Amino acid sequence: MPTDQIIWDVSHQCYPHKMLTGRRHQFPGLRQTGGISGFCKRKESEYDSFGAGHSSTSISVAQGMSIAKDMLNKRTNNCIAVIGDGAITGGMAYEAMNSAGYLGNRMVVVLNDNGQVSLPTGTPSAGGTVPASQLSAYTSNLLVSKPFQDFRDFAKSFNRLLPENIQDVNKRFDEYARGIISGGTLFEELGFYYVGPIDGHDLDNMIPIMEKLRDSDSTKPVLLHVKTNKGQGYPPAESASDKMHGVGKFDLGTGVQIKKKAIAPSLTSIFANSLIDAATEDRAIVGITAAMPGGTGMDIFGRRFPKRTFDVGIAEQHAVTMAAGMACEGLKPFVSIYSTFMQRAYDQVMHDVAIQNLPVRMILDRAGLVGNDGPTHHGCYDLAYMGCLPNLTIMAPSDEIELRNMVKTCADFDHGPTVLRYPRGNGYGADKLQNLFGYELENDEIPTKGESLEIGKGRIMRRPGGLAANGAAAARGKTREDRVAILSIGTRLHDSLIAANEVEDADPSIGVTVADGRFMKPLDHDLIRELVDEHSVLITVEEGSIGGFGDHVLHFLSKDGALDNGDLKFRPMVLPDELFEAGTQQEQYEKAGLNHGDIRDTIMRLTASRINVPVTEVVNVNVE
Repeated sequence: MPTDQIIWDVSHQCYPHKMLTGRRHQFPGLRQTGGISGFCKRKESEYDSFGAGHSSTSISVAQGMSIAKDMLNKRTNNCIAVIGDGAITGGMAYEAMNSAGYLGNRMVVVLNDNGQVSLPTGTPSAGGTVPASQLSAYTSNLLVSKPFQDFRDFAKSFNRLLPENIQDVNKRFDEYARGIISGGTLFEELGFYYVGPIDGHDLDNMIPIMEKLRDSDSTKPVLLHVKTNKGQGYPPAESASDKMHGVGKFDLGTGVQIKKKAIAPSLTSIFANSLIDAATEDRAIVGITAAMPGGTGMDIFGRRFPKRTFDVGIAEQHAVTMAAGMACEGLKPFVSIYSTFMQRAYDQVMHDVAIQNLPVRMILDRAGLVGNDGPTHHGCYDLAYMGCLPNLTIMAPSDEIELRNMVKTCADFDHGPTVLRYPRGNGYGADKLQNLFGYELENDEIPTKGESLEIGKGRIMRRPGGLAANGAAAARGKTREDRVAILSIGTRLHDSLIAANEVEDADPSIGVTVADGRFMKPLDHDLIRELVDEHSVLITVEEGSIGGFGDHVLHFLSKDGALDNGDLKFRPMVLPDELFEAGTQQEQYEKAGLNHGDIRDTIMRLTASRINVPVTEVVNVNVE
């Protein structure tokens, strides 16, 4: 077992650590099914002291480990938190430093200061193009106001960690070594012994300083301030501020990541450009992100509207409550945060937004399964955790046209908070939108402007027999017992439509209707009642955990009496109650049982033995 506990904050930077702890041979499978994770994972190696993926946790973990070692009389050793100048902007890091200084626990915090606070740093915003952190500016001032500290200077000041009587003898040496330039730093005021700044690339100085800290008998927390350059020694990484912090396969010579060519733009870029369209017409619209401008599209928005773009650093709680304050004064804030990171601002969504019914627009990128980032980044839970809060309007687009429409809908809706969740990935392109989804596109071109949707209204996408059913095809499902309805929300509409075609190809007597719920709150009660009246089987499909859309539909069916007669078979298809490790999104859909084959098989099982149930009159509804 390792003697020292090293906790890597976020742990994007743990690749060298993994190589040095016996996993170099496993790197060909990095971030792939069955391979090693791109983050630290306790079950992967005894040298991964703590799992991570979200930021600002390392100092709290190191403090907890230090306390436990002391209380359990374990061998005294070091608990080291390695945290970047981006992660240290998170409020939890401040809370931990405040507590560590107060309790006086033995621990070392290594602050890796490379000026990369956001991804990417330098996005035009209301704060300019500097890193989105006043703390980063503060540490930068320390760097320029003091020369790098070498081991000789450090040794002279090291007595501050020693017993007080020895400190008194050596006080004059300490004053000489540190001088009056550093004064009382923020970290010293929080109770840390501050060491630095140190040149992180000068190993001749770094190693003996860290050895001295390691071997010290002191119980006082230490902060070692290290200055580094991101990607030092590899030009493609040095010049890519946001592209190589957690990479997949890439060309070693150029640094270009190897990706398949997309047939349509990314949904993130579609969101960003739709927001630009809305903001062009409405000067009250502003965009907010929490250190993820590149991942959320706020970098695109920021280039067009820098003064209306706010990057608050890794501070999701602050982002949501700041947006609430903006809404109070008449602005229309769009808070764009990954679904998984919005979990960190849950109380703010409830206490500061929902209770006061403020029109804050919460945009959840990466909703659903995200592929090779694994369980720390899946956005599986937002439908469940948002759906139980009053006053929220929650919607999920099934395709790029709907995404544009829903951005417009959020911009136009001023009667309360809205939530728009959309997945990682790209649009489908014109051909599939026409041939599978049934859109009628003028000149085969996808509309570039969104249209506002009626709140709480879904749509029928497909009737029995297909998009253009006629003749024998339209005669499918003559009785209610032969008709099945799929009610999807969000991303799984694509596979629901494919499954409907496959079922009808396999059994000419079955007719399948596919509907797009669009909204989870409020539900389209009229649409659900129509589906129940005309079909003996109703299946809901969603890319989310239990407690989401399917449960809301089931709750409505129960209260509405639709289940009382026993003539309706209902099945919710959701993500199973387990964690999904790294892999491709398609591999994860297959494991989750949410691809078109799984939907098809569910229908075939439910219709295997049918009984005669009277059919109600079918009302013709135009496919949108």
